[in-house]
Amino acid sequence: MFRQTKAVLQKLRHLSFNGQQHTWRLKSTSAERALQYQPGQKIHGFTVKEVVAVPDLFLTAVKLTHDKTGAQYLHAAREDSNNLFSVQFRTTPMDSTGVPHILEHTVLCGSEKYPCRDPFFKMLNRSLSTFMNAFTASDYTMYPFSTQNGKDFQNLLSVYLDAVFFPCLREQDFWQEGWRLENENPTDPSSPLVFKGVVFNEMKGAFSDNESLYAQHLQNKLYPDHTYSVVSGGEPLAIPDLTWEQLKQFHATHYHPSNARFFTYGDLPLEQHLKQIEEEALSKFERIDPNTEVPPQPHWSSPREDHVTCSPDALAPDPSRQNTLCVSYLLGDITDTFEGFTLSLLSSLMISGPNSPFYKALIEPKMGTDFSSVVGYDGSTKEASFSIGLQGMAEEDTERVKEIISQTIDDIIASGFEEERIEALLHKIEIQMKHQSTNFGLSLASYIASSWNHDGNPVQLLQISNSVAKFRQTLTENPRFLQDKVKQYFKENTHRLTLSMSPDEAYLEKQAQAEEEKLQKKIQALSDSDKKEIYEKGLELLAAQSKTQDTSCLPALKVSDIEPTIPITPVQISTAGGVPVQYCEQPTNGLVYFRAMCSLNTLPEDLRLYVPLFCSVITRMGSGGLDYRQQAQQMELRTGGMSVSTQVIPDSTQLDMYEQGILLSSSCLDRNLPHMFQLWSDIFNSPHFDDEERLRVLVMSSAQELANGISYSGHTYAMTRACRHLTPAGDLQESFSGMEQVKFMKRIAEMPDLSQVIRTLPRIKKHLLNPDNMRCAVNATPQKLSDTATQLESFIRDIADNRKERKPVRPNITERPLDPLDDCGPCRKLISELNFQPCQMKTFFKMPFPINFVSESIRTVPFSHEDNASLCILARMMTAKFLHGEIREKGGAYGGGAKMGGGGLFSFYSYRDPNSVQTLSAFRKGVDWAKSGQFTQQDIDEAKLSVFSAVDSPVAPANKGMSRFLSGVTDEMKQRHRERLFAVTHENLVDVAQRYLSIGQRTCGVAILGPDNETINKDPSWIVK
Repeated sequence: MFRQTKAVLQKLRHLSFNGQQHTWRLKSTSAERALQYQPGQKIHGFTVKEVVAVPDLFLTAVKLTHDKTGAQYLHAAREDSNNLFSVQFRTTPMDSTGVPHILEHTVLCGSEKYPCRDPFFKMLNRSLSTFMNAFTASDYTMYPFSTQNGKDFQNLLSVYLDAVFFPCLREQDFWQEGWRLENENPTDPSSPLVFKGVVFNEMKGAFSDNESLYAQHLQNKLYPDHTYSVVSGGEPLAIPDLTWEQLKQFHATHYHPSNARFFTYGDLPLEQHLKQIEEEALSKFERIDPNTEVPPQPHWSSPREDHVTCSPDALAPDPSRQNTLCVSYLLGDITDTFEGFTLSLLSSLMISGPNSPFYKALIEPKMGTDFSSVVGYDGSTKEASFSIGLQGMAEEDTERVKEIISQTIDDIIASGFEEERIEALLHKIEIQMKHQSTNFGLSLASYIASSWNHDGNPVQLLQISNSVAKFRQTLTENPRFLQDKVKQYFKENTHRLTLSMSPDEAYLEKQAQAEEEKLQKKIQALSDSDKKEIYEKGLELLAAQSKTQDTSCLPALKVSDIEPTIPITPVQISTAGGVPVQYCEQPTNGLVYFRAMCSLNTLPEDLRLYVPLFCSVITRMGSGGLDYRQQAQQMELRTGGMSVSTQVIPDSTQLDMYEQGILLSSSCLDRNLPHMFQLWSDIFNSPHFDDEERLRVLVMSSAQELANGISYSGHTYAMTRACRHLTPAGDLQESFSGMEQVKFMKRIAEMPDLSQVIRTLPRIKKHLLNPDNMRCAVNATPQKLSDTATQLESFIRDIADNRKERKPVRPNITERPLDPLDDCGPCRKLISELNFQPCQMKTFFKMPFPINFVSESIRTVPFSHEDNASLCILARMMTAKFLHGEIREKGGAYGGGAKMGGGGLFSFYSYRDPNSVQTLSAFRKGVDWAKSGQFTQQDIDEAKLSVFSAVDSPVAPANKGMSRFLSGVTDEMKQRHRERLFAVTHENLVDVAQRYLSIGQRTCGVAILGPDNETINKDPSWIVK
């Protein structure tokens, strides 16, 4: 997977830093045990270098070096059963052929000990892993996995070590994963020769996304002198210059223990990991000098400007304003931990939220729809950068925007930042440290990856409160500390790049033409015997892809390794001021998580499309005595965030029944409970809707965000649209989060006058924020529950004036008790559309992409139906044993498969797919394959492992009890479903494929997002949008 580090690191920066010194809690046995290691101690060929307790994160860090090869190792011991392993290599390509990315794909296609094709994808179904992937960043390649099962950890570790250090790197794998010339139809030698390959298509997809295209150009041009000037993932037109020999050479020089960094995390013992890594891999190597260091980028003596083009976006809020402009500054070396901490904090102060100077200066004047796709601090390269700019702006505003940027920097140097904003940021850091995510190990691995890659000290990065303390102290000693940094890095910095991007109507055409020229050049160099050889190699690859694999060499867990029962999550149902509340005691580190579900049943139909917009603005326009800036400040100072989202919850027993509502979510440190509830009370009692200027800003950025998201999540949009006419819940889901919503937001963004929207929002508010149809949930520590209950009571009293009994819009309401054992208690009100008529529909959305997203969905049975479990197993098995081979290996799409959705809809999908209608026939072939019963008991067991690894993936304390709260699915119902999953047989699978998925039996919807399509245009059965 090619990783644009920027976005990923932005998400993970959120792990950072903390001001509070905690007392070390002694329940942490793994962390305590690890404190017994001593610097200088020898263990299995490694020497301990450093042992550090990190109480903020409840872990102990142990740093080691491998004696013989110099491989570096970091272990984070923590009382967490979701153990993680990761190995990363510094990969510094000097051309854009995508060699590190293609290598990342190819090493996972078979190794010395595990020579079968594609052990990586095979292991997905032979393990209970909670995460398995690989990433290519601009200067490292990382291979992480996590699992909660000790035996599984050893199995996966063995496969990963063999893959990276002893891969087969067969020429056939290189053709499949990288690029090849092949007949369009491999079985017909007269069909034209074309480029194929998984990475080739993945990167064509990545380059069709204007945001990632811009990010790529910006990095290449800001660091023009070394590895950052090339595209590590591969520039589509350069990929066909890579040879198999070059691939093998790159592996030999970069994938060596002397160029490796190992990271392990969790509660499994360190010695066992070291022993296995030494025996299976490191003992077989000698030390080399990998010579992969990245030299500093020579600083420019004067600023530079540049311009690039992209494809126009049909869904942009304003077609005449599609330019992007951004100024990027080169900062210091990321291995200076404190400087990185300071700059990352400074970046947030400058750009985050409506109180930041750049938000006020650039976003509020509405010259653009949102900040540029690259914005803020980026610590993913050896020397960090900071970028600031706008997207969705008009060309004529270019000079004005440049002026505003330099003026804003002057203003910051002159007046600095309010103390309260700095406190709000440090509070945010404290919350992020206490909030427990389920894949904490993966977050840590990603958080330390870049700095460690350039020989920074990863242990320092983990000691966040040291940085916070030093930051506070520096600020006390020099109140102008931050202003001085702004002056140094922004005002007086001559290494800065101003990059503009504008749409070119002929962009895709030019790309296609350049690809065609490249192709013709390759073809002209071929003799007839070369063409014959290409045809024969194509047939060989097809035969290899079609051959049943012998996977007996791979380790595997057995179905008997899966826990037969689920742990029960106790909850108490009570009421506060007449509103039902679910309390769930959890070890939340002193945070309180609050949710409220409000029903949409009384909302008039004509307002439905506005609900997502209502959700996105209701917490961001001010309320009570606070304008939107003060409100944002209070939220940052007092809470871990407050948000509202739409909810469409299909019933677990009937397909044509569902619950519709909005979910309010927030969290806070327990000391801030009264403040958090006060903020919610203001939103219920007196939200501000009348500021048209503020609304315009929110509408534009929301429409822009939706338009930008399609090239990344096209398969989700395709599946949502395919489900639309199959169930009432599917129909509502399309209105709330499908292409219909994207187009609706584009229409709103184009309105010259928003007064009609301003009149609509209060109408929605009085139907939704009504305590009469609301239920709440609280997750907190046992000590805090009674305090929270008291605060919740007073909140409900505060909002009592909004309580009003209103008639539901639809007469057919079904009530379900919240507590299945108490029929007289509070209940959920579901809508049942018993006379709903599902209908077949095929929709095509013409998009400015060179690749397709294809989906077909079929109406089957709800969660509690006895056949549901068989369909779940069937979807996994079809994906692993048939669709993956057809859609990815043979078809060249980046991904594809089948999934059984919660609403009783069985969906097929493909992602970044060079084919369109052909993929639909691959879906049908998949059904025929299932009906023919040509699969083994081993195939079924593997599918069960894969389904259970998803069913049993860890749940964070914040989210325990939530599936029961939202969809009424109790632990007992889950256990019943679990027993059905265990019991699925060969006969069941053939039977459900026959009864639900056969051509004559089914009601299905189809949707494709992709480039203009001749076949579809000529076929009257398609609706073309």
